[in-house]
Amino acid sequence: MFNVDFTTPLTEEELQSKLDAVAKEIVKRGMELPAVLMLEGHKPLSFLASQGLVMGMPLLGPFVGHQKMADLSKILADSANIDRLVTRIEEMSAERDESQSKAKKKQEKK
Repeated sequence: MFNVDFTTPLTEEELQSKLDAVAKEIVKRGMELPAVLMLEGHKPLSFLASQGLVMGMPLLGPFVGHQKMADLSKILADSANIDRLVTRIEEMSAERDESQSKAKKKQEKK
């Protein structure tokens, strides 16, 4: 009906690029703490969330994209991916904080 691939698993490169994209947006908006708390708190429900995305696809798909929703459903189906996302968010947040502190030290030297 929607010509969406639910059966083919994401390759490791696709999975990592999608997790990086989500983590980058979360860190860019400064929402690391709420995102990590929400992800950790709802990790046991990740499979149900993935199935909820499949059910909600007819309503949300035209706005978000059917294949994007299918890919997100594949990611949420495995709770190990939630751990990977949390780790990536924490890594990107630490990198951002480090670069900001270096920039601040450079300005203080001037």
